Formats: sequence, C-alpha cells, structure tokens
Amino acid sequence: MLNKPVVFLDEMTPDWLISYSLWIGLILLLASALTGKSLLAVPGWAFFGFFWLSQPWHYMALEDYFNVALVIAAGLLCLYMAWTLLRVGNSSEACSWASLAAATCGIIYFPFAMIEPLQSSLIALTTSITAGSLQLFSVPVMLKSWNIMVLNGKSVEIILACTAIESIALFAGVILSVKAPPSRKLVALAASTISIYLLNIVRNGFVLMAYGWSWFGSDSFNIAHNIIAKVGSTIALLAISYLIFLLLPELLMLIDELADEIRPKKGEAA
Repeated sequence: MLNKPVVFLDEMTPDWLISYSLWIGLILLLASALTGKSLLAVPGWAFFGFFWLSQPWHYMALEDYFNVALVIAAGLLCLYMAWTLLRVGNSSEACSWASLAAATCGIIYFPFAMIEPLQSSLIALTTSITAGSLQLFSVPVMLKSWNIMVLNGKSVEIILACTAIESIALFAGVILSVKAPPSRKLVALAASTISIYLLNIVRNGFVLMAYGWSWFGSDSFNIAHNIIAKVGSTIALLAISYLIFLLLPELLMLIDELADEIRPKKGEAA
C-alpha cells in the first residue's frame, strides 16, 4: 500500500536472470519432492535463495524495511537448506515436504506477481472490496481509479503486497503439501485463506482511515502501515498458524522433524 509514487531502484541483476533463477528453483524443488531425489533440491534451494536475495532493493524503494528483513531471511534460509542437504544428503520426509511446500507456494504466488492481468485483477478486486466495506460503515472513501482510494483528500494506492497473496500462498502451499485427510486439509485451507484475506481488508481500511484522517499526526501513514499494521498482521498470522496446527497436527510434526534435521548435530563440522 502506497501513499506516494514509487521510483524503483535499478536492479543490479538482469531481470531475466532473476526470473529464470526463480522458475528453475521451483522446478527443481518440485522434481525433488515428487521423485524423492534429494540432491535435486540442493540447486533448487540455491536458485530460490538467489531469487529472494535479489528482492530487498524492491522493498527498500517502498521503504518497507520489514519486508526487506523478511526476504533477506528467506534467502539465507534457502541457502542454508541447500547447504544442509548437500552436507548431510538428507532424504527425509520432512525435507521432501519442505521442498514440495516451497514449490507449491511459489507456483501459487508468482503467477500473480509476474502475469500482469492476474495481478491487476487481484489488486482491483481488493481495492473495490476495501472501499465498499468502508462505505458500508459510512466512511466517505472514493475510488479515484481501479487501484487508488481517496479519503479526506488523501490518496492511497493498493499494490500487490496489499492483497495478502503472499501470506495466502504461504499457508496454501504448506497445507496442500501435507499428507493428511482431504477433508481436514480443505477446512484448514478455507479457514486460513478466508481469514487472511478478510483481515487484510480490515488492515487496508485501517491504514486508509489513519492516513486520511491523520490519526497519528503528520506521519500517520508510516505509523499505521509500517508499525501498527505490521505488528497486527504478525499477531494475526501467529493466531492463524495456531489454528492450522490444531486442524493439522501432522504439520507441526513435520516442522519439528525438519527443525531437527537441519539443526547442526554434535560432532559435525560447521
């Protein structure tokens, strides 16, 4: 969500190389999970890590330092997974699940990030629902265009990050890749995705009202968007995660097993 035009930083890496690294990584991770050949996941995680480490410049241009830290952490985690699999040669169920989950998350998310019609449709839908929801509560918000809302003379632009597609893809990928009864997976999928999307509409509305009505003074947008909304989103995702663990205890067991697999063992060289 933006309250001003964004000038993106020039990428140090060619776009085609970033794009190819993403899809090569996803294909290798998916192939590893489906064939059970863990060595395929090593370059898969490495390519995926390279992709995430190329993304901080984008979020720095948006002054979204929370996501800067998040993508750096994601990139380093991917590289650590590659190094661990190369060192240990692990082919456990948990590692296979992690590779399948990462590939599934990417397959759900990146079409929206890279295919313009899909991206625009999702942004337009989110903008319309946010504005319509606020109008139901007599908030005098107006649509300036398909992705821009105006309140009290102040405009806010909805971008892809304001649609919650990242979180939805993460939960959907993790849930769909777990071996569990389809009925419980469907309930967990519906509970997580619907909750995330609705809470995101509330988040968008809160930021717009805080900024439009200057609830926190001259820096209302940054306080509402980069502090309060970020903290609130983190708490909400933790609560949703807890719910999913109750619905899918198999997921918690896999995460525990994965943590044990990638943790350096006593006596192993660092």
